[in-house]
Amino acid sequence: MTRTNIDIDDQACAEVMRRYGLETKREAVNYALRTLAAEKASLEEARAMQGSGWEGDLEAMRSSKPLWSS
Repeated sequence: MTRTNIDIDDQACAEVMRRYGLETKREAVNYALRTLAAEKASLEEARAMQGSGWEGDLEAMRSSKPLWSS
């Protein structure tokens, strides 16, 4: 974890702490961040990632002999 100084909405933070039984602002901020990060990507976000990942030859992988076979 890193340390960061931020301005936060005290009322919103207090509400998150009350609602979820959290004792510190740090817990509230981390809870909120983890909750948002765990949400599934929207269709628009998923489409924006198209073409930004894996590079390789899927057909070659499909046709190659598995490592565990003799």
